[in-house]
Amino acid sequence: MSDVEVNGQIGARIGFVLHGADDDALSHAEGLAANLRSRGHQVVAVVEDANRSTQLDCVDAASFADGLDLVVSLGGDGTMLRTIRLLDGADVRVLGVNFGDLGYLTVIEPDELEAAVERTLAGEHEIEHRMLIAGRVDGDDATFHALNDIVVERSPGDTTVSIEVSIDGMHFTTYSADGLIVASPTGSTAYALSARGPVVAPTHESLQLTPVSPHMLFDRTIVFAPQSCVELTVGGHRNAVVSVDGHTMRSMGPGDRIVISRSDRTARLVTFGRRDHLGVLTSKLGLSPR
Repeated sequence: MSDVEVNGQIGARIGFVLHGADDDALSHAEGLAANLRSRGHQVVAVVEDANRSTQLDCVDAASFADGLDLVVSLGGDGTMLRTIRLLDGADVRVLGVNFGDLGYLTVIEPDELEAAVERTLAGEHEIEHRMLIAGRVDGDDATFHALNDIVVERSPGDTTVSIEVSIDGMHFTTYSADGLIVASPTGSTAYALSARGPVVAPTHESLQLTPVSPHMLFDRTIVFAPQSCVELTVGGHRNAVVSVDGHTMRSMGPGDRIVISRSDRTARLVTFGRRDHLGVLTSKLGLSPR
């Protein structure tokens, strides 16, 4: 842990990420942060979260991950995705608290929050490493990193987009579709699932390529080894947009190419014993036993 001196005491540095519209999440964060501060820990948040609280010290997004021992994400899966984006590959543990509806990524409920943080700070937990994927458009300096998926899809107002696909440098085919999803195992239960992709165990390592509303007979997901390299090139005369974990990042024109592969970064999610991923699916997808 980091040696952070607060009011003469040595404690941990803990980050908070809040659901932007959930007053219950804010209330729980306030109570936990006050408790942690009283015991010598430092609690920080980025400006949009810190401005909602009297207990959280404000830091800018670029330095949020600096020196953190733990991040507490209070919200749903969207808040967890935001947390991973803020960490930007930093080697920091993430504890997800479910204030949302789905909760595929969160691990505890609100009434377990304080006890879970105490157990985590005491080292009484396990870490589940989740594979991230990375994408870079030719000519760009920036690389996108995603926990769920990177999507190349039609521009608003267009009917379809043409996307040429190569795998490990070898041409595969050209899709005419609403878009193509390249998903991680974690992302298999997100956008890829709604496009009829497979459910993949979140700790499995692979890449899944799933077309969205393809205008062709072949409409199945293809699963590749984690070391594979997927290249998507915009064909035809229409533009496309690139989305990373649901956030539009940039446009692509005809001839532009994005190369997607396994990231050199991972997400480190706090768990307490082996997580029952099948049980989560059964609950969240309404798969009641007969």
